[in-house]
Amino acid sequence: MRTTNGATRNRKKNRLFKKAKGNRGGRRNLLRTVKETAVRSGAYSFRDRKVRAREFRKLWIIRINAAVRERGLRYSEFINGLTKSGIELDRKVLSEMAISDPAMFDAVVEKVKEALAK
Repeated sequence: MRTTNGATRNRKKNRLFKKAKGNRGGRRNLLRTVKETAVRSGAYSFRDRKVRAREFRKLWIIRINAAVRERGLRYSEFINGLTKSGIELDRKVLSEMAISDPAMFDAVVEKVKEALAK
């Protein structure tokens, strides 16, 4: 008996067409164009996940710098003091702390100032 890959091929095409949903014209109707579009969109997704992480880190650093300058330090001094005092909080947590819990952030800044004074 002759076997074909008809069902498998249709499933594969349907998966590709689902990825191309929302595109205009041949980018959602024509198989070859849909394949190219899907590959390119995957590349953009991979790249932009890294870019988004970079952007968030920049935002956190800006927020921390603003909060720390109000308390009489610079960002670089603050980070140096964090490492010297052994406080292992990441920039995301520090940024949120500076916004939502200023009292706790003040306590961290005081610890950092003590570590820098030594």
